Amino acid sequence: QGPSLPTLTLLLRALDFRFMNHRVPSNCRYQPTEYEHAANCATHAFWIIPSILGSSILHVLSDNQWETISAWIYGFGLTGLFLVSTIFHTISWKKRHLREHCFALPQPRNCYYYQGLNGLSYSPRLNLRELGPWASHMRWLIWIMATVGTVYVFFFHERYKLVELVCYIIMGFFPAVVILSMPNTDGLLELMAGGVFYCLGTVFFKSDGRIPFAHAIWHLFVAIGAGIHYYAIWRYLYRPDALEGKASR
Repeated sequence: QGPSLPTLTLLLRALDFRFMNHRVPSNCRYQPTEYEHAANCATHAFWIIPSILGSSILHVLSDNQWETISAWIYGFGLTGLFLVSTIFHTISWKKRHLREHCFALPQPRNCYYYQGLNGLSYSPRLNLRELGPWASHMRWLIWIMATVGTVYVFFFHERYKLVELVCYIIMGFFPAVVILSMPNTDGLLELMAGGVFYCLGTVFFKSDGRIPFAHAIWHLFVAIGAGIHYYAIWRYLYRPDALEGKASR
């Protein structure tokens, strides 16, 4: 006869404990398992080199000052997102005695306020396209929103997770709605699609202790969203044969 039901239950629980720890109270930090730590590092480290290459392509394709500046800002943020996230998760994994001092470093979630669905993802479009009446204010408003979000996370990290999550989503979709007022909406579908992936990823962001490797899965959604946004920027703002008015500028 095969193993009894209680034996199977114990086996499944043992596997869960190996790949996933128990959930923690809302005001405490979840402690990943060794496997989850490794996955958290790998799922963003993999994208560091592609982000550098992608940023370099935008720089090469730039043919005026604003395009060059936008390429540098966006490329710095895109690469910094994956680099800082990888460093932070590596320290959390390998240097656990430094875990409490990690707040002295730029935290990954702070970078998401700048890169994910906020400042850097929208800056190239706001800098290089003709702006509508609402979008003209969004050039500086997205940076105010990103700064406020970063300050909030720095002082209240892990204390009000639901508030942090709601702000993350609002700050992601608000600039996309404003872009609807712009005369040229090419690429809006890709921007919205990237935003959907970011927001779907928050389901896993809130599932530590319920779904194994939940945080790493969230990382993958962030990477997919960033990739879609990069494609929209490359295709509609930098690719030479995609810009009808580029030759006339």
